[in-house]
Amino acid sequence: MVKPARLCIALSSLLVSMACGDDAPPAQDGSSTGTEPTTTTDATTGTTAVVDEGSTSSSTGEGSTDDGGPIDPEDLEWPLLECDPLVPEYCAFPFPSNVYTIPSEDTVTGRSVQLPMAPFEADPDPEPWTWSDGFSPQAGIATFLPGATAAGLPSHEDIDASLADDSPTVLIDAETGERIAHYSELDYSTDEANRRALFIRPAVRLPPARRYIVAIRGLVDAGGALVPASPAFAALRDHTDLPEEPSVEARRELYGDIFYRLGQTGVAREELQLAWDFHTASDENTTGWLLHMRDEAFAELGPTGSPPYTLDVVDTMWNTTDFLYRIEGTFQAPLYLDSESPVSGRLVHGPDGMPVANGTVDVPFWLIVPRTAETTPAALMQHGHGLLGSGSQIEGSHFREMATLYNYAVFGIDWIGMSEEDYLPIAATISTTGTTGLAVMTDRMHQGSLNQLLAMRLAWAGLAEDPLLAGLLDPDQRYWYGISQGGILGGVYMATTTEVERGVLDVLGQPYNTLLTRSVDFDPFFDLMRLAYPDPLDVAQALLSLQMLWDRVEPEGYTHRIVTDPLPNTPPHEVLMTAALGDHQVTTLGAHNMARSAGIVHLDSGIREIWGLPVAQDSHMGSALVEYDFGLPPDPVCNRPQTACNDPHGRLRRMPAARDQIDHFLRNGEVVNFCPAGVCSFPDEGMCAPGEMTPDVCQ
Repeated sequence: MVKPARLCIALSSLLVSMACGDDAPPAQDGSSTGTEPTTTTDATTGTTAVVDEGSTSSSTGEGSTDDGGPIDPEDLEWPLLECDPLVPEYCAFPFPSNVYTIPSEDTVTGRSVQLPMAPFEADPDPEPWTWSDGFSPQAGIATFLPGATAAGLPSHEDIDASLADDSPTVLIDAETGERIAHYSELDYSTDEANRRALFIRPAVRLPPARRYIVAIRGLVDAGGALVPASPAFAALRDHTDLPEEPSVEARRELYGDIFYRLGQTGVAREELQLAWDFHTASDENTTGWLLHMRDEAFAELGPTGSPPYTLDVVDTMWNTTDFLYRIEGTFQAPLYLDSESPVSGRLVHGPDGMPVANGTVDVPFWLIVPRTAETTPAALMQHGHGLLGSGSQIEGSHFREMATLYNYAVFGIDWIGMSEEDYLPIAATISTTGTTGLAVMTDRMHQGSLNQLLAMRLAWAGLAEDPLLAGLLDPDQRYWYGISQGGILGGVYMATTTEVERGVLDVLGQPYNTLLTRSVDFDPFFDLMRLAYPDPLDVAQALLSLQMLWDRVEPEGYTHRIVTDPLPNTPPHEVLMTAALGDHQVTTLGAHNMARSAGIVHLDSGIREIWGLPVAQDSHMGSALVEYDFGLPPDPVCNRPQTACNDPHGRLRRMPAARDQIDHFLRNGEVVNFCPAGVCSFPDEGMCAPGEMTPDVCQ
C-alpha cells in the first residue's frame, strides 16, 4: 500500500461526502413494509426509535412471550429502528443488527438493509445500503459500553480464548449454536478513552445468508466493577417494563429466542450485559453485479474472441539490452457506468437491478516483452498495481527483473476506482459540497474489475496473435501477480477469472475495515476524517458501514470462493499468498483472515504457527500462505499500525527465495520453500537498528 497521502484524501473525502448519485438501481427490498412507521422518543435519553408496526410482534405484558424457547426463523419479527436504545449513548450501536432491516420478498435472505443515517450527514442518502440483503460477513461487530476496559477480552494473540466457556464476548451461529472464533478489542485508533468502540472481529469470514447472535458479559470498568446493562436491555433481560421505550415490548418474543439459543450454549441470560442478532448478506447479493457484467461481456466476445484494440506506442529503444518492446495501447470494453468520469460515474441498472452496458470505453494498457521471448515464448503475467497506482508500474525495476530472469511478458492496466486517475477528482471532494461519495468509488471498481478480467483475454486472444508479437507470447501460460492493493483486490480477480488458473497475492489482506486502522497509510486519513466526524464512535460506524459497499469489490466478498465452491460459471483456482511480518501498511492479521477464508494451508517457513491454518512442510501442491520475517518486533496488540524499524512491505518481492517460489508456483502449481534451511527469516536485511522495538501504543 503506497502513497498514503492519496489514501487519506481519497477515503476521507468519500466518507465526508457520503452523498449518492441519482442513477440508482430499482428497489430490491419490497419498497416498504406495508405500513407507515411510528416514531417514538425516549424522554430521558433523547433516543429516537422508528417502530415499524407492520413487523412488530404483538407481545403485551411483562414476560408474557419471552420464555417460550426458540422461534421458527420464518416467524421471527422485530421493529425497524432508527436508533437502538440498547446502547443509548450512541445511535446505530450495536451494529450490525437486524433492527436495521425490513422484510423483503425479493432477496435471498428475505430482508433488506435500512441503515441508520443518524451518525452521518444532516441530509444523508441511505440508497447504497438498501441494495444489500444483509450485513457484511466480516466488517466487524461493534458496540459501546461506557467505561468498559479490555480486561479479559480474547485478543488476536489468543483466538482460542474466544471459544472458552467463560469468554466475555460470544458469537454463535443462531441455527446450529456453534461458537464462532473471533478476537475482541477496544478501538485504540482514538486517544479518547471514553469514546472507544468495542469491536468483535470474526477470525474467518462468516458464511453468507445466515443469522448470528452476539453476547457480551463480564466486562468491567477500571475499578473492576461490572459495567451495567442499559435500561432497555435490562428490561428485556429481567422481565421488567420500560413503557417509555416501545421497542422493548416489540422485541419480547425475539429476545425470548435469543436468550434461549444463548442458554443452549451455556450463556446465561442473567449474566448478559448486551445481546443482539444480525444476518449476513448472501453471496448472490454481494457478487451478483460483477458476475453479471463478466458473463455478459464475455458472451459478447465468444470463447476465443479478443476485445478490439490498438497499439499506440511500440517502443523498441527502451532498455534494449533486456527488452524487445515496451508497448502502450488501448482495448475496448463495455461500459457499465453512466459516465467515464472519476467524479460522478455510477453503474447503470436495468429493471432487474443488474448493471446494464452503456456503450464502450477505451482502456489503456501497458506491456513489456523481454528478449528471452525470442528463444522461448514468454508466459503472460498480469500485474495488479499498488494503492492509487497505475498499470504503467510494470516498468519498474522489480518487474523488469521478473520479466528477464524468468521470461514473463508483463502487462497491466489501471484498476479504476482505486487508481491514479481517481486521485485528483476524489481529492477535490474535500473542498466541495454536494459531490458523490463512496458509491462512485465502488461502482467504478466494478468497472475496474471487469476491465482487469478482459485484459487477460486481450493478452492471450489478441496480442499473442498480433503480427508484431506472434511467436513471442505463450497464450497458454496466463498468470496473475498482484502486489499490495493488487494482492488485496487480486482476491476478487482470482475468484472471478475464467482465464487464469493460478495467481500470486503478495502483501495482501482483508477486510479493509481491519486493514485501515492498522496501516500507517491511514494515519493522515484519520486527521481529515475527524474534521467531518469528531466523535470517534462516528468514525467507527462509518468504517463498518462502508465495508458493506466495499464487499462487492474487495476480497472479503469473494475469497471463500477462490479455491473451493467456485462462483457460478467459474472454475476453481490456486493462489499463493505471501506476507511480511511487521508490515507497516498491510497487517498480517488481514493475510491470516484471507487465508482462513480461502481454506488454504500455511506452508511452514520456520517462523511461527498461524491459528486456524493447517500446516504443510517443505512443499505443497496447491494454494498456500507463506510468511517471511525481517526481524521486526511484534506488532501492537491493539488496532494501531506497526511503526518500528523500516517497513518490509516492499522488500519481499525482491528476495531471491520469494521470486523463485513465485515462478515455481505459477509454472507448476507447487508451493516450495526456497529459503536457506527452510527458514524464511532475514534479520540481517537491515530493516531494524539493534535493539529497536515497537513503542507501547496500547495504553
